[in-house]
Amino acid sequence: MSLLENLQWRYATKKYDPTKKVAQEDVDKIVEAARLAPTSSGLQQFRVIVITNQELKDKIVPIAWGQEIVAECSHLLVFAAWDRYTEERIDEIYNRTTDERGLPRGRFGSYTDKLKATYLPQSAEENFIHTARQAYIGFGLSIAQAAEQKVDCTPMEGFSTDELDKLLDLKSKGLKSVTMLPLGYRDTEGDWLASMKKVRNPKEEFVLEL
Repeated sequence: MSLLENLQWRYATKKYDPTKKVAQEDVDKIVEAARLAPTSSGLQQFRVIVITNQELKDKIVPIAWGQEIVAECSHLLVFAAWDRYTEERIDEIYNRTTDERGLPRGRFGSYTDKLKATYLPQSAEENFIHTARQAYIGFGLSIAQAAEQKVDCTPMEGFSTDELDKLLDLKSKGLKSVTMLPLGYRDTEGDWLASMKKVRNPKEEFVLEL
């Protein structure tokens, strides 16, 4: 199937069959799509946390406003972004880049100096607004890859980020949660949305041609 056909197939699943588990191979591809996502200056300012522990998923349900799909899903992906930019984080990715390309370290020094001059004076809040945007790029590609694998998923912002950060101890990792993506297989009979027609704005309203 084409990408557009896959996107037509997918929807925000509202109920999962907890007896059906997603193969690790499929989960790996979904996460890999996020890892390969483009990010500003190639810094990969986010990480993906893969949760399969049922006890932990159960603890996240009240944090996610009582949404049982968090407990019912096969795998729960949490997309978390850097809490702020640091000199070390910027240098780390560019050192890796030069090392893997066989270039001398510091080859991109003039560019990384510009990045540091731009981001380091900003507040942590300003930094996080930018890093979170990068997480959404990977989030979108994971959703598309899940559709290609015919794995159901549910894009989620409906949860307390502060409580989830505390539960997962993200502060110690220099991260803050942005979105969650439950993965699994739809319970067609129990999901009220499964049989509903997909509705989007018509192209002539969605696309503005200037």
